[in-house]
Amino acid sequence: MASIQNRAIRRDQLLNKGQVVQQYLKKVHKKSVRSVAVNTFVWVFLIIAAMYILAPLVFMFTASVMPAGDIMKMPYRWIPKGIYWQNYWQGIRGNDGSFIYLRNILNSLIVASTVTVTTVFLSAVTGYGLAKFHFKGRHIAFMMILATMMIPFEVIMIPLYLIITKIGFQNSYAGLIAPFLVTAFGIFLMRQYYITFPDEILDAARIDGASEPEIFRKIILPNSVPALATLAVLTFKGQWDNLLWPLLVAQSEEMKTIPLYIVRFTAEKHTDEGAMMAVAAIASIPILILFFRLSRYFISGAVVFSARKE
Repeated sequence: MASIQNRAIRRDQLLNKGQVVQQYLKKVHKKSVRSVAVNTFVWVFLIIAAMYILAPLVFMFTASVMPAGDIMKMPYRWIPKGIYWQNYWQGIRGNDGSFIYLRNILNSLIVASTVTVTTVFLSAVTGYGLAKFHFKGRHIAFMMILATMMIPFEVIMIPLYLIITKIGFQNSYAGLIAPFLVTAFGIFLMRQYYITFPDEILDAARIDGASEPEIFRKIILPNSVPALATLAVLTFKGQWDNLLWPLLVAQSEEMKTIPLYIVRFTAEKHTDEGAMMAVAAIASIPILILFFRLSRYFISGAVVFSARKE
């Protein structure tokens, strides 16, 4: 009798264990189904967002090698029948045959590159000083720098123009570059980046006899490449697309930049849609090259010093 009872108890225990296992498997299945659904939704959303973002870019490059008549046809043919290089020739040559677009490209390269170099360097120096040197009024100075970010450029545009005119920088590279040598955003970005840098490394370098310029050049800058690259891309793009300030300062066609040429070229009656897209495509190529060359630093910039913070 006792053996029969023990068998019944064991059978009940096995049944209970089987029910527990079944419930666990059901929960795992529900979680896996839910995870698959979430991942599918995320991927679909990302694909749609990527198509939405890339569609204008693809349209620009495909339309730049198509005749104007094919561009206006509906539905739009995303794969051109052939390559119509005449659009690029017309865009570079100009409707007047002056090839002034090449000079405007050179002007944009000079202005954007110079502003990028000065902004990156001065922002790094200032951000390092505000982050790692303790002096009276440091926080007040930083807050005043941040306050300038709240002032729209249109508010200070006319005073800047009057100053540039008074000192004789109008219609020159100096006039195009001087107001943008350093930015409050660049100082803010580098200061926030340097706050995470371990002070122990700097103290060890000082004990070894390294001077402050040596520390900045040999330790700080090599470890700041992600932030410097990010700031460089943003600064270069901002100056490459700058229209308002060159519109005020550049008076002659030889000193104008790419945005001013695009505005004038698209307004001329002899310009067709294909040539407009070709001019825009040419203007986009340097930005795309710079972005793809430095894009790997964006990801590394997000995780740098994360191990040290932990």
